Parts: sequence; C-alpha cells; structure tokens
Amino acid sequence: MIRLFKHYIPNAVMLLALLDLALLLLAGELAWIIRASQIGSIPGSMASRAMPLGAFVIIVWVAMVSVGVYGSDALRSMRFACARLLVAISLGIIALSFIDFIIPGSTFWRSTLLYAMALAVVALIFNRALMGTLLGNAAFRRRVLVLGAGNRAMRLKKLSDDPGAGFSIISYVGMNEGEQVVEEAIARGAIHDLGQFVDNLGASEVVLALEERRNSLPLKDLLRMKTMGVHINDFSSFVERETGRVDLDSVNPSWLIFSDGFSSGRAFSSAAKRIFDIAASSLLLLITFPIIALFAVLVKLDSKGPAFFRQPRVGLYGQHFDVIKLRSMRTDAEKDGVKWAEENDPRITRLGRFIRKVRIDELPQTWSVLKGEMSFVGPRPEVPKFVGDLEQKLPYYAERHMVKPGITGWAQINYPYGASIEDARHKLEYDLYYAKNYTPFLDLLILLQTLRVVLWPEGAR
Repeated sequence: MIRLFKHYIPNAVMLLALLDLALLLLAGELAWIIRASQIGSIPGSMASRAMPLGAFVIIVWVAMVSVGVYGSDALRSMRFACARLLVAISLGIIALSFIDFIIPGSTFWRSTLLYAMALAVVALIFNRALMGTLLGNAAFRRRVLVLGAGNRAMRLKKLSDDPGAGFSIISYVGMNEGEQVVEEAIARGAIHDLGQFVDNLGASEVVLALEERRNSLPLKDLLRMKTMGVHINDFSSFVERETGRVDLDSVNPSWLIFSDGFSSGRAFSSAAKRIFDIAASSLLLLITFPIIALFAVLVKLDSKGPAFFRQPRVGLYGQHFDVIKLRSMRTDAEKDGVKWAEENDPRITRLGRFIRKVRIDELPQTWSVLKGEMSFVGPRPEVPKFVGDLEQKLPYYAERHMVKPGITGWAQINYPYGASIEDARHKLEYDLYYAKNYTPFLDLLILLQTLRVVLWPEGAR
C-alpha cells in the first residue's frame, strides 16, 4: 500500500487511478481533434487547450472518486464498474456543461463533450478489462507471513480471503502460545532458522498475531528479518491499515499512546478546516435556502408540528449543543424516551422517509457548521443519553469527542446506519481511525465519497 497523507491507498487503486487520468487526457484530446476535423478547423497544439483539457480530466476524475469507482466492489465486478463509470462520466459532463454555460469558453465546446464522454467510457472500461486479464486479482497483493496460530491469526486468514484484500498469507508459524486455531500453521520448533524461512518464501511483511506476547516475542529473529528488509508489523496496526478502522478487540492504551497518530501539529490543518467550513457553509446555506424553505413548508403540510427538529447533542470535548434538522418524525416520536431509529420505523412520516433517504433533512445542520459547533466532516454527534450509555459499554468512546462532530464522516461512508450497541462499536472503530489519522486529504476524500452515499443510500433510515 501507498501511504498518502497518513491514509493508505492500495497499489492497484493507485495504478488504476493514474492510468485513468492518462486515458481521460487522451479521450479529451481525441474528442477535440475529431470535432475540429468535422467542422474543418485546425486543432492546434495540445498546449493551447491545456486549461479545458485539464478541467475535463480533473472534473471527470473527481466525479469517479465521488461515486465509488475505486471502491473494492468496482475493482472486482465489471458490471459494477461500468455502472459507476457511466454515472461518474455523466455527472462530470453535466458539471462541465454547466461551467461552460456560466463562463462561456472556459471548458470544451459543448458539442465536443459527447465525443469525449463516449471515448472515455470505452477507454476506461478497456483499462479495467485489460488490468483484470493481464494482472489478475493477486498481482499487487503483498506476501505476508503470520507469526501466530490462534484467534488473531484466524481473523487475518478470513480478512485475506476477501477478494478485495491487498495481501495474501503465504504461511502461519505457531509460536507455542496456546491453542492452535489455524490448522495449517507450522510449529516454530520445526523451523531451524526463521529468518531464512521468511527469505525462502519471499515474504515482504511479517505480522505478529500472538495472543500473548509475554515471553513469546522472537526478538532475535525479528531483528534479523528487519535488517533483511522485511517489514515487521503488529496485529492492531496491520488491521488498521487494511480495514481503515481501529480494531477495538486488540488495541490497548499503550498502543494508542505510542502508535503514529493523534498528532499535535494540527494547528494549520484545523485553521484550514475552519476556513473551509465557514466558506462552504455560507455558500451552501445561500444555495440551499430555497430547498430548505420549500421542504419546511412541505413538512408542515405533511404532518402536525414544527418544520424543524431541535435536539441536544454531544460535541467537541463533550460539550452540548443543539442540532437542527428538518423534522422527519412525528412530534410524539420521543414520548417514551430517546431511542435509535429502526428499519421501517413507524415514527417516520411519509415525507420524512424521503428527506432522510436523500439527506435533505441534514441541510439545516449547515448553520451549526457556520457557528463552529460542527464541521462538515467528523464523527456523528450523538444524543447525550446514548453517549452516557455507550461510554460505559464501549472502550475509548470518549476519544471520539476529541474532534469536532460532522455532518458526514469516515464512519458514515464506510458503515451503514446502525441502531444497536454492536453497530455503535463498529462505527466507533471508524471514528477512532478518523480522529487518529485526520488530515485535510482525508476530509476531502470523505466529502467526495459522501456523494456515493447520497446516490446509493443503502443505509439511510
């Protein structure tokens, strides 16, 4: 994997994205040449249209990232990839047409965009078919040797069985640590030289999946492998890197304290984040005010009660603030106390079901972003009662409040809506990953990926 601004990106995804950028540039240039030849015009040099070509490539590529073209499913299924590509390129072309309408001559000729779209679809689908045929699913998988044969090793085994996994396990070594769960593991005593064994297998990484480290760490062997250029990783860090979440079953306070993350040098990033929040929330409120006003009227007409719903939530450092949404439930929804939304929740109104699905009910929260109580990106702000219960039942739950809550977040785009302690636990793992590895790059990635969640709202309730 390639680490970019503290966030890991699979090698296959990075290569595919770079090839896509080159192919988009080629499609845009060919479209320009074809259209120019049809009208008897001289195309001129490529440098003379660098701005419109660059705008075409970047806007379409950003649309591809936004709709999940580089997700694990898109890399495994051609049908899935083609559907997402068509949506992404269509959105990109619409955006370019709109820009050209607002600022004439700033992008392609609108007549050229049709050719560019057709060529881009063909080129990008061909790229995926070619990469799948020539390289296969395992081309970029790292060769990993696991030290351990217990439950943690079995978890890694199941993780590697996923078709989208970025690694393959070439062997397991039982370290005499207790019950052997992985049957094919080789006993440590059967290996004379562990360093030579790793070298013979061509392993690029060794993962410590020991159930108990005390008196079990083969320090001399690990040092030898490290000096041989083999990457040594502990179980918790490996799972964090591969899944994009902090594994609550294996982490402990010392790992959180000494691992990379929770950087104190966030002053510049925090200032940039706040400037973006102010600028974006002001613009979004200005643009969406008619939509908010329209649906506020519709909410009033659809059911009795106020158009807006106000509720206390827990924010940064555990401080309380009132979140504002368009009301999507009946006014008596909490007569028996606060509780999580359920699938097909009877408390949700007819219109409420729609505005939740397309996330229109979230738009008034932009006011909380402008006031500084929330950010566009961050953990979901929870009700104080839920927070009190979850802090008692889930370890490290209070740590998610060390960053400002957000309208969207890493947990929201990676895990469907949940209404149980187990769901809250899974979402906490993603929230801790965000709090630990926050950068403006990760914020940008989350904002782009939020479009995917809006277009395909599998988890909306």
